[in-house]
Amino acid sequence: MEFDVKVGMSKEMQTVVTKEMTASHMGSGSAQVLSTPYMITLMEMTSYQAVQDALPENHTTVGTRVCIDHLAATPVGGTVVTKATLKEIDRKKLIFEVESFYNDKPIGRGTHDRFIIDTTKFGK
Repeated sequence: MEFDVKVGMSKEMQTVVTKEMTASHMGSGSAQVLSTPYMITLMEMTSYQAVQDALPENHTTVGTRVCIDHLAATPVGGTVVTKATLKEIDRKKLIFEVESFYNDKPIGRGTHDRFIIDTTKFGK
């Protein structure tokens, strides 16, 4: 099946950091700052949304790999801007460049791989 995804597709999302997103709340540390797991979640969500509308009915993507550097802290109340850009397509494998920023300074970056799946067949 052909998919209408193209290298260069991208998405940008803004998220205000809440207490529920912090390292202390998620159990990944004791600091009241955006946790690494939640930053990765934002990167996955943004990548998913970058291509979802281009997929046919009963198809979606699932995350399979993350390679992320968490570079700086973001406090509760801070706004994180997350960007995902599709850099490579290998059949059903999609490779995204992902970045997150706080006050225009990078707080995280790396790559995220997703695979296109048929939801009617997945998990059976």
